[in-house]
Amino acid sequence: MKLKTQIASTTAPDGSQLVLFRHQDDYIITVDRHDLMVSRAHESEHELARLGCAHLTTHPSPKVLIGGLGMGYTLRQALDLLSPHATVVVAELLPEIVRWNREYLGNLNNHPLADARVALQLDDVANVIHNSSGCFDAILLDVDNGPEAITDCRNNQLYTPEGIRASLRALRPNGCLAIWSAFDDPDFERRLRRETAHVRCTPAAAYKGAKTRHCCIWTAVNAKGKP
Repeated sequence: MKLKTQIASTTAPDGSQLVLFRHQDDYIITVDRHDLMVSRAHESEHELARLGCAHLTTHPSPKVLIGGLGMGYTLRQALDLLSPHATVVVAELLPEIVRWNREYLGNLNNHPLADARVALQLDDVANVIHNSSGCFDAILLDVDNGPEAITDCRNNQLYTPEGIRASLRALRPNGCLAIWSAFDDPDFERRLRRETAHVRCTPAAAYKGAKTRHCCIWTAVNAKGKP
């Protein structure tokens, strides 16, 4: 059995250590020795894009914000769903994650960062949201581990009532906010429902075709209608 090989590492703003490993054809990103992302377990990242962009497949020129680049799976799926005239803004706080995608992970997703529709911003997605009133047709958040951050407690601000309201304000009429989480979180869902009545929680599987669905994706809209 081949052991996983360390390729690169970086330090998050809170001091935690992120390490990129390769194990045969798989890539793994760990945080303080705990698996954060595994390349072969990416179906829920695809589902985040499918749910968040479902209303945009016929839109001639949508504008979408993705918070958290990860391994590029949500970005790739969004690009595949959206028109040639779409704009996809990717907010990623860590430049090393961007570099890893370009140098090591691009082949996983046919190099989505090279797509001309992508506008990369090296910034906290919360800053992008707060500076973008009525800008986006969809916001897709896959930040940290969901409402309970594990790499940087400052990410929790996205999931407070103020953070939810900021995300909804950043959407255009009938825009969709989609949020990925590694687990169900009834407290967060109650906060989300207090800000908008149009909320849906969808279980998601890590692997395509898997019967067990560990992850959770919330979708919400800022106007009448269902997400």
